[in-house]
Order: sequence, then C-alpha cells, then structure tokens
Amino acid sequence: MDQPLKEKIIHKSAKVAVIGLGYVGLPLALELANAGFHVFGIDISKEKIESLRRGHSYVLDVENREVEAVIHQKLWVGDDFSVLSNMDVINICVPTPLNEMKDPDISHIQAAVEEIIKYIKKETLIILISTTYPGTTEEFIVEKIEKEKNFTIGKDFFVCFSPERVDPGNRVFKTANTPRVIGGVTPICLELGISLYKTFIKEVIQVSSAKVAEMVKLLENTFRCVNIALVNEFAVMCDKMGINVWETIEAATSKPFGFMPFYPGPGIGGHCIPLDPIYLYWKAKKYNHDSRLIKLAGEINGNMPHYVVHQIIKILNTGGKTIQNAVIYLIGLAYKKDIDDPRESPAIEILKLLEKEGAEVIYHDPFLPSIQVESRTVYSQNLTRDNLAKADLVVITTDHSSVDYEWIVKHGKMVYDTKNATKNMDFEHVVLLGGYKKRSRDTKGRE
Repeated sequence: MDQPLKEKIIHKSAKVAVIGLGYVGLPLALELANAGFHVFGIDISKEKIESLRRGHSYVLDVENREVEAVIHQKLWVGDDFSVLSNMDVINICVPTPLNEMKDPDISHIQAAVEEIIKYIKKETLIILISTTYPGTTEEFIVEKIEKEKNFTIGKDFFVCFSPERVDPGNRVFKTANTPRVIGGVTPICLELGISLYKTFIKEVIQVSSAKVAEMVKLLENTFRCVNIALVNEFAVMCDKMGINVWETIEAATSKPFGFMPFYPGPGIGGHCIPLDPIYLYWKAKKYNHDSRLIKLAGEINGNMPHYVVHQIIKILNTGGKTIQNAVIYLIGLAYKKDIDDPRESPAIEILKLLEKEGAEVIYHDPFLPSIQVESRTVYSQNLTRDNLAKADLVVITTDHSSVDYEWIVKHGKMVYDTKNATKNMDFEHVVLLGGYKKRSRDTKGRE
C-alpha cells in the first residue's frame, strides 16, 4: 500500500495520542514512547496529569522509573484536546461502565469522539481500545466523523478496534508481550493499525472486521464469567453435600485434556468480568435474542456475596453468636489479589450487607489504606493480635500474597476462608467457602 501515514508509522515519525491515561492507556502510552514515537497523553484528571509530570505513577503495574524515563522526552501529557490537530494516530482508552439502569454507558467514548471531531485532520488513524458492544466503532466513530466532517472512511481517515487485554497485577503478561487482536473498518484501516502495533507488540492477530474484534473481547470475559458461575454453583452444591469443593477441583485438574480449572469465590469484581457479559446480553436483546446462560451466570455470581453473608451468619450461630453487634474482620477488599483496585469488589458488597445485618465490620488490606463506602471513608486496620482477638469471625475475602494467613488462623477465634488461602493448613476453626469445615489432618489422615 502506497500510504504516507504507513511510512510515518514504520519510520516512527507519526505523532501518537492516547486519550485516557488509566490502567489501560498509561501502559500503552509508555510502550509507544519506548518504541520511539512522540506520544501525547490526554486525560481530564488534573491529578493524573500532575502526577505524571512529576514522574510519578498512579497505576500499580507501572513503576515511577518507567514514567521518569520518557516524560517530557518522548511522552507529554495534558488535558488540552487541541493537540489532536497535530496527531497522526489517536488511541481511545476511556472507561465504559454501566449506567444506573445497568445498561452500557459509552458516554466517555462519545465525549472523546466529539473532541476528535473538533480537531481531526485528514490522514489520521483512530483506534478504539475501550471495551464495548459490537457496532460501537462504526456507529459512534465512523458514521459521526463521516457525517460531521464529510470525510470518507478508508481514504480521509482510518478506524480500527483493538480490545485491551490488561490483567492488573500480572507480572508476566504486559502490553508488549500479550497477543493483540485488531479489526479494521476497511482493509487499509486494518493494515495501518497492524503497522502501528507491530512496532511494539510481539504478536498481532488480525480479524476480518471491527465488529469481530469487539466481539472477541466480550467472548473472552463472558467465557470467564460463565465458568466462574458454574464453579460457584458447584461450591454451593458441595456445601449441601458436605464435600470439599477445593479438593474436588484440584483432583479434576489432574485430567490433561477437556478440563480447565476455575475457582469459586465471594463474587466477581473488576471492570471487565462483571460488566462485559452485560454489554453482550444488552446487545443480543437488540436482535431479539435472549442470552439466558449469560443472564443466569450474572445472577449466580451476583448472588455470591449474599451467600457468603448467609454462611457468616450460620458460622456465628454455630458458635452461639448472632450477627447483631458481632465484630467481623474482613481480610482484603480489592477485587483480586495483589492489586489496589476496589472496582465492583464483592468484598465491599459483603461489607455493606454485613452492616445492614447489624454487624460491626473492620477490614485490613495492604493495598487499600482507605475506601469510600457510599458517603463515608473507611480505613484499613492494622493486622494485629488485638484486632484478631476482638473479632468474632475473620473472613478472608481477598488472598493477597503478602498476608500471613497462617498467623491469622493461629490467632483468630474463627476463620471463614472464601479464597482457599489456608489450603495447606489443618485447623479445626477454619471453614472454607462451600461450608466445608476443616478438621485436623482430615485429608492427610486418609491417605
């Protein structure tokens, strides 16, 4: 393809913008800068901009030294969208949450596109990275620019969709070494998008359209949501049968084919797994298709915090204690281990439910010194013998690697472990998610 923009990309003279400098956009901007591009990061958060200008990272997976190495040299940041008038490539990495009605909220994408329309010049490549439903790229980017700027897609401007594949806390797979899927609105769009990503991503996988790329992201996380729902249902079933669900999964994992282990827990959290299936379910309804399995999986996972609270009440009652005024010590409020992200965390939902039942709830999380619970700020309590002693029940809701669970079990009165963090410990006062109570040397004694 004889395309001036492609030549700019190949020779890294193209100027690249990244709109949205969160846990997706910031690592992307850094990789582009490290690849040799001049990168302009845009974010509406003045706090983020000031932090980056000082060389400080606010993303757990990004170290300060990574920012310091490129800021003001290959990476410039600000909140002024007018810089887009000089950009050759624009990446959109903005949030796509749910609204109050639990419908997809793409207002951040729309806002970004409105700014792009103000400043875009011809011969610009736009890549949408934010997770969304199939059709968004064409409906809200291509059609709007064609209408309002009188540009022709594939000639005057180019558009691709490439879903983010960020796994917060993953020390192995980062932006550069995680395979990247990309789909273009036209063949030329796709070729340009591939050219850009091949400059800093090890493996780029092309698909036939932007819609396919949009669907890929939803399939990946719906797959996880459905399988987590299955194993959560299995945990509740094992509870009724008096079977250790964790031991069952571990044994099943020995099969070298046809089985992939998923693990139960107090619910699902984060930006992707709880939300992406809803995006897919919502879009399917537009085609008069009722995705019953997806809907049911969401209901099962969404009910797990209620199940955990029911189990907590049951454990307390067994010990002659009621939930009213009981002190519950939650260990971990982040939605997954070793990260500082509380978004959609089931542990926070458990905290709220316990307080509604009349319990006094305290928490410890080394990654979250404080959190907002509705209209108030709640602070992490130090993990001390005194705090463990005053707790009627310790509940392990997030299995951070830095926490000494054996010490907790040793000094806690009763422990409810929703993450199997006490896997290799045999203590009579530990209850696992699924209702299975550990007994001293229970399994080892039967070997």
